[in-house]
Amino acid sequence: MLPAIFGLSGLALTDDERAFFRDADPAGYILFGRNVESRAQLRALTDELRALHGRDRTFISIDQEGGRVARMKPPVWAAYPPGERFDRLYDLAPASAIEAARANAEALGLDLAEAGISVDCLPLLDVRQPGAHDVIGDRALGCEPLRVAALGRATLDGLARAGVAGVVKHMPGHGRALADSHKQLPTVTASADELELDLAPFRTLKDAAIAMTAHVRYTAWDAQNPATQSPFVIDEIIRKAIGFGGLLLTDDLDMQALDGTVPERAARAQAAGCDLALNCWAKMDDMVGIARALASMSAETRVRLDRALAPTAPFDGPADLGKQAALAEKRDRLLALA
Repeated sequence: MLPAIFGLSGLALTDDERAFFRDADPAGYILFGRNVESRAQLRALTDELRALHGRDRTFISIDQEGGRVARMKPPVWAAYPPGERFDRLYDLAPASAIEAARANAEALGLDLAEAGISVDCLPLLDVRQPGAHDVIGDRALGCEPLRVAALGRATLDGLARAGVAGVVKHMPGHGRALADSHKQLPTVTASADELELDLAPFRTLKDAAIAMTAHVRYTAWDAQNPATQSPFVIDEIIRKAIGFGGLLLTDDLDMQALDGTVPERAARAQAAGCDLALNCWAKMDDMVGIARALASMSAETRVRLDRALAPTAPFDGPADLGKQAALAEKRDRLLALA
């Protein structure tokens, strides 16, 4: 199995994609708005991806956070609130905020499970910092590590109740970045002591099954390389200081924070210790190059992948609209307190 997650170009697989994916056997896929049109279309697409590899449990992922980051949109699917809404409620009623976040994530997860999506790139555990770039902004669960961890755990629990695995991101923390890593490499100059604040939520949720790296350079740890491509950050900070033992996925390798060709970026991330290389944009030349550049999946990565997907399973019927409505009503009633 190839240790990569690939994007798709459209609403259905092309002949070239089908042949390449069958031959390359990637660990999984990531979906975007260009892949999403209707409930029937989306489920047919994910069913084909599973059938292509003969794996009922396949890493089929999406960025469905709520707020401004949502690939599945109304009127076909419900709208979900951004992380900031739960942060505001936490100011007044922490237990209510936690319960609202859990109910929201379960309702959202039921949408994904019905569509055959097994992994959601949520929650963000980035601790929001004043003056930082708005690329995180209202997506964050707060500026205090304890509440970020508490709301993040509730989100993971809610997704799990729907049979969906969550991805904690962006490890070891994107909250201080003064630039958008989609467009350039952010450099964080905070001291190692200051960065303990950023590590705290990830350390609390170190037993999460999947995490995504940050394309951010932290001068206190490695003045040359972004975390995604830094052996020191991945080994000494993510694996040891945080204690994360799960499946480590890169952020999108197409982002302009990284230099070199996309296959070169993937190879450097794998050499640094990332388990899976994420390439979102379905450019066939890049995907073929990644398949050539990466070493085969290690036995350790395969164990982490299987463990991450073990609680997931394709949902076999339409979503329970009554249950989703009750969860959404509960969330909205609690959020109205703030």
